[in-house]
This record gives sequence, C-alpha cells and structure tokens, in this order.
Amino acid sequence: MKKADIAVAAYILAAFIMMIVPVPNQLLDVLLACNIAIAFTVMFGTMFSKEVLDLSFFPTILLFTTIFRIALNISSTRLILTTGDPGQVVATFGSYVGGGDLIVGIIVFIILLLVQFMVINKGSERVAEVTARFTLDAMPGKQMAIDADLNTGAITDAEAKIRRDKIQEEANFFGSMDGAVKYVKGDAVAGLIITAVNVVGGIAMGVLRQNMEFSAALDKYVILTIGDGLVSQIPSLLISLSTGILVTKGSKDADFGSTLISQLFGIPKVLYIVGAIIAGLGIVTPLPDIIFLALGLALIVTGRMIAGTIETAQIESEVGAEEAAAEEIRQPENVNSLLQVDPIELEFGYGIIPLADVNQGGDLLDRVVMIRRQIALELGTVVPIIRLRDNIQLNPNQYIIKIKGIQVSEGEILFDHYMAMNPGYVEEEITGIPTFEPSFHLPAIWITEGQRERAESMGYTVVDPPSIIATHLTEIIRQYISELLTRQDVQNLINNIKETNPSLVDELYPKLLGIGEIQKVLQNLLKEGISIRDLLTIFETLADYAATTRDTDILTEYVRQSLKRAISSKFFPANETTSVVTLDPKLEQEIMGSVKQTETGAYLTLDPEKTKAIMKSVGSETDKLESLGKNPIIITSPIVRMYFKRLTEDYYKDLVVVSYNEIDSNIELQSVGMVTA
Repeated sequence: MKKADIAVAAYILAAFIMMIVPVPNQLLDVLLACNIAIAFTVMFGTMFSKEVLDLSFFPTILLFTTIFRIALNISSTRLILTTGDPGQVVATFGSYVGGGDLIVGIIVFIILLLVQFMVINKGSERVAEVTARFTLDAMPGKQMAIDADLNTGAITDAEAKIRRDKIQEEANFFGSMDGAVKYVKGDAVAGLIITAVNVVGGIAMGVLRQNMEFSAALDKYVILTIGDGLVSQIPSLLISLSTGILVTKGSKDADFGSTLISQLFGIPKVLYIVGAIIAGLGIVTPLPDIIFLALGLALIVTGRMIAGTIETAQIESEVGAEEAAAEEIRQPENVNSLLQVDPIELEFGYGIIPLADVNQGGDLLDRVVMIRRQIALELGTVVPIIRLRDNIQLNPNQYIIKIKGIQVSEGEILFDHYMAMNPGYVEEEITGIPTFEPSFHLPAIWITEGQRERAESMGYTVVDPPSIIATHLTEIIRQYISELLTRQDVQNLINNIKETNPSLVDELYPKLLGIGEIQKVLQNLLKEGISIRDLLTIFETLADYAATTRDTDILTEYVRQSLKRAISSKFFPANETTSVVTLDPKLEQEIMGSVKQTETGAYLTLDPEKTKAIMKSVGSETDKLESLGKNPIIITSPIVRMYFKRLTEDYYKDLVVVSYNEIDSNIELQSVGMVTA
C-alpha cells in the first residue's frame, strides 16, 4: 500500500476508535489541534486551487472531516462528563474565547452557530443545488460545441475526448456537492444537540455525582461545554467556508488572490470616489476625523498608484505586441503547418457563411456531424475530420469539395432560394431559375420561398440549400471513402475487434496478413460500396483463406461471398424480382484467357477493339435496365467478376457487377439481356 492510502485509512480508523475507546485528554489535545490544522488546509486549498476539479474529491473530504469532528465531540463529551477535564485545548477555548464569562461565552457560541447554520451553510447549499442543475442542463450544449469544434478542425480527437471527460467530471462533481453540503449542515445541527446534552449532562453529573452546588456546576460545565463547542464549530465553520468558496468560484484559470484584489480594487475611479466619501464623512460628521481622513487619503493614493500601474502595463503591452509582430516578420516562414493536407475540405464563398454560422441560425456543422454518423452506420468506417472554411476567392454562392487537398467537385447555391426537382411524373411546370442538382447532375429549378408550398403540392421534390450541400458532400465521401481509409484507421478497427475477439485477431494479424494487406481488402470493398461494418465476418474469412493466398484481390472475392446477405439486401430488394444483365459464357472464357499473372498482381491483355466491342454491348444492355427505371446490374461467374469490374470501372462508374456466389438463394432474378463481344 502507498503511504497516502495508509494515512487516509488511519484517519478514518482513528475516528471510529475515538467513538468506542476513551481517549486521554493529552491525546485529545493533539487530535483537536490536528483537526484545526486540517480545516485551515482545506480552506486555503479551496482558495488557491485553479479549478474546481482540482479538488474533485472534496465531497469525500467533507464526509471524512465531518466524521472525524463528530468522533472528537464524542471523546470530549465523554471526558467532560466522566472526569471534568477534557484537556487544555477545550478549557482554553471555553475560558479565553468567552473571556472567562459564562454569558459572553454562550453568546459567542450562539453567534458562531447562527453564522454557520443560517448564512454560510444555507447559501452554500443553495449555490451547490443551482450549480448542479445548470451544469447538467448545459451538458448537451457543451457537447454539441465540442462536436462543432471537432468537425471544423479546431481541436483533435484526443482534445475532444479530454473536453468530454471534463464535462462529465464536472457534472459528477457538482451533483456530488449538491448532496455533500448536507453533511456540513447536519454537522452544525449535531453540534447544537451535543452542546445541549453536555450542558444538561454536566450539571447533572456535578450536582448528583460530585455533590457540587448548582451554580458551581453550571459555571464549570457550561464553560467546558462552550469550549468543546467552539473547538469543534470553528473547524466546522472553516470547512463550511471552504464549501462556499469552492461552489461560488467564478474564475477557473486565474489565481484566487490576485483575481479577487484586481477585481475589487482594480478600478481607480472607484477608489477616488470611495476615498472622497470616507474623507468627507470624517470632516462633516462627528466620526473620528483622523481615522476617516487617513483612510480616505490612503484610498485616493492607492487609486493613483493603480492608475499608473495600468498605464504602464498598457504601454508595455503595446510595445510587446509591436516587438512580437516585428519578430514574426523577421522569422523565416514556418512551413511545417503548410505540409499538412486535410483529408476532406469544404470551402465556400462568403454568401454561404450564414449556413455554417451557428449564431446566424446555420446548421451546416450539425449536418456534417450527421454525415459522419450516417457513413459510419452505412459503411462501417470512420470518416476523417471534415474541415469547413470560407474562401474569398470563390464566387459568393459557390462551394468546392476537396479530397486530400485536390478539388474533386463543386456546386453553386442561392442562399435565399430552394431547389425544386421533377421526380419524373409532374407535367405542370413551375417558373424559376434553371440549374442542375450538384450530386447527381439532375435538372432542377431554383424557386423562392413563396413558391415552395405550391411546388410541393404539384409533386416537385423541394430541397433547402443546407440539404443540397450535405447531400453532395455525402455522395463525394461515399465515392472516395476507399482512398480515405488509412493504415491507422485499419489499426483502430483491428484494436476495436480485438477487445471482443482476441483469438481471431491474433491468428490473422500479423501472422497471416499485414496491416497493408488488410487495408487493401477493406478498400476494395468500400470502393464498390460494400459495408465493412461486419468486421467479424470479414476477418473470419480472411483467416480462413489467407493461409493459401495473400492476393488481396482474390481475398476480396472470398470476403464478398461471405457477405452475400449484405450484398443481396443492398442491391436486390426482398419479395421483388430484380432485372439484371448476364455475361456471355464465351466472353467469360475470353476474359479469363487474357488474364496475365505477375508478382504485383493480375491484369487483362484484351485487344483494344475487343474491349471497345464489350463496352458497347455493356452500354446497350444497361440502357435497357435504365429505361425500365432499374439500377444497372450485371451478373457474372465468381472467377470473372473482379476482372470484368476492373475492365468496366473506367467507363461505367455506377455499374454494379455481382457474381452468382454473392446472391442469396431466396433472391429472384430476371435476365433482360446478355453482354457479348
């Protein structure tokens, strides 16, 4: 055990021993002195702590100190009633603090008790209750602010985690303080009851057991009881004051004393006015003129000194700022920050800034958060930070999307308009500004707010500007998500699944496959829109086949076959016959015959004219599906699928190529054509 653990355990154990075992008056003096020292330590600790969380165990400290004070009360009460000699500390507090007078001692004790019970305790209890309530109510807003900073790139994932943990710790702390304040309040009530019992019991012991006169017994035991009450209530008052200081602290980062003095005496004008008033009272009224005139003059002089200090600080600050600016100019440019490339960037003109500004009612940041969550649920991978920034070089209503620093798409919106799109069955036209929807390049019309309701009643699909940008950004991320999956992302996925399936991960990585090979398989899946969320099935399949081949393309095909239920549900609706196009078996044999294997992978050696004929046939057959309103899907044999997909991906990016082994047995298909050469 650590020394600190032993010390805390001994502190609590001593309290319980004092409740049961009689304590000699000399030892009681030592313990009472320690109790006073601990109370001062707690008070000054709360005063000079930078943040409330620096004393996150304060509710526990309250409980421990309360138990210790009650144990001391019990020990001193036992000595007062049995021997009449509770030690020098109690006797000194009773005679010295009360001035040796019974009535004065009683009055001082009652005043201390009232101050603690009605002023400090009551105020601290209310402040702790309100602070706990407001802290809990503010948690959702603080968490949203953290998400917004994270998505704009202002903070990193690690910083966001630290800030979330801090918010949770603050909520837990103030919730605990709301209840812990009751300890101090109960301690004051217990002190009052113990004092009353001591008075009655002491007089009874003196009169009945020691044959003392009533007045002598009253004088002796009441003074001892007052001393006992004072020696316990003064530390209790210090702890109550510490509680009030902690729950009312406003500054989290500044030093307590400096901040308090600067805020109270930091305005020279205030000191001038107060000094003049105090001096005037000394001159006009019968108040002691020497005292009031001296105090007023001291305040005026202090105000002048502070004014001089403020002027000097301002001059030094201006000079320091100029020197820093000059030094920055003289320094060579720090190019390290320029080497960083953001994975995803959304840049927009100044006309779109209100959509991203929360203060102007914009919700684009919230939509970015939802995009990351949507992609994570849909594809099973974490989207990197999406950095939003304005760009004055763009047109006011223009925005561009960059992947790894390179522009891949752009769009233009009208801030105060809506985009209306004809789903295909609306015959009546609506007036507006012709345009194209940026995500799928469909014809659309910009309409005003007044036309929105009419367009919706006619059957048009009406979308607001933030939704247009969010949809466009989502489609771009889906298109490039395979490029955005890094080795570090794969390592994080491996670590996550290792928590629940350590034996599987130990078998697969790094014994059978390296992290780069696993990354390649996952990228192949994401490239064709296949979710990698079911990592358990993916890793199980890789572990089964990686012992026989380390070709990532072949491993990808095995994984796709194990994910056939997911692939079927994505491309083939249940309880519905899906129209597809098949591949001519002769063409499949020609493709396989043109496959050449190398150390770096396989490639096709088809004749260019042959490739051109195949692409022409693919185009004519998929046009049949699109004319029926169906997605272009081609079914091939398992061994040909990846080569045919590689052949067509540069010509038909949206073409879905699926092998027979990737289709669930309950799916109904209807062939409407065949690709030939």
